[in-house]
Parts: sequence; structure tokens; C-alpha cells
Amino acid sequence: MLSRLEPSLGKLLISEPFLMDPNFKRSVVLIAEHQEEGTVGFILNHPSALMLKDLIPELGEADFPVYIGGPVGTDTIHFIHRCYDKIRDGEEIAKGVYWGGNFEALKILINNNSISPDEIKFFIGYSGWAEQQLKDEIEENTWIVSDKYHADVVFSDNEEEVWREVIINLGPKYAHVSKFPQNPNLN
Repeated sequence: MLSRLEPSLGKLLISEPFLMDPNFKRSVVLIAEHQEEGTVGFILNHPSALMLKDLIPELGEADFPVYIGGPVGTDTIHFIHRCYDKIRDGEEIAKGVYWGGNFEALKILINNNSISPDEIKFFIGYSGWAEQQLKDEIEENTWIVSDKYHADVVFSDNEEEVWREVIINLGPKYAHVSKFPQNPNLN
């Protein structure tokens, strides 16, 4: 599978169907930062067993799922959101999708039940690549770069379908890939 797009801010990295690396198997990564020095992104479809209230006790009843953003910095919490009108902060990384913001203001909004889980996604850790590393992995067909998605995919809680949906959105040339089994030995 050849990707014609270059990675950049707001694009998705879609893992090839038989990637066996447990950190990235059937993953969809949203690129939050891309510069010559490297790339940062968050895996959108790998949930952890944790809820936000498990990590931040003062958030009491915050039943927001926490995703595994990647294998780097697993002692850090990050968030993306589509509620700039409420948080009034964050860096726009895709149309209507923001990374970060004022966490103290966010905690107040969460405790007031002013934000719902379909507006925000939390991550422990992130995915990171050194300056040439991601380019090499794309050339090795580990990743497909895509800009064909809707923000609803980013905030979807149907982790099983996210990878399949973004593959299908690539068009008929790739749609058959969405039906590949996770284990190639099952063919």
C-alpha cells in the first residue's frame, strides 16, 4: 500500500493491517505535531482500562474513558477536544479538533457536567517519532497517511470500527483491506 500524502498536522496515520507491534496493531494515530525534529500523535482507538476519575481523584464522577496515546511518556495525560467554545483554549490541529488547553478550566467544566465524553478524549502517553523515523516507516508501508476523515471518527467510542472506517474512507482501492483478519494465518 503506497501512501501519497506526507504526514502533517491533523492527518491520520493508519497502521497496515498485519502490523504486529502491540503498541500500534490496527491503530489510527492523529498527528498533533509534525516538524523536522519529529512527530507527535495520539492513538485514537486503543482504550485503557482506566477512567479519568481513576487518574485525577478530584474529578469525582468523571466517567471519561482514557486511551493509550502511545508508548512514550506514559506518565503524562493529554487531551484533544472539539469544544473550544467551552474551554476557550487549545491548539487547533484539524478542522474543529483542538489539542490541550487550560486544564484547570477543564476540571471545572467536567465537575459541572458541562462537557460530555463525545466532545473530548483523554490519553496516557503519546506516540512519537524522531525526524527520519516516521518517513522511513511510511516508506516501509507500515503507515498510510490520510486526511479523509470526519471529526466524529476522532471522538468515536467504537474503537473496533475506527480503523475499519478510516480504511474504507480511503476509497475502493483500500476498502477490501478493512476485511482482512487481524491474524494473517487465518486466511
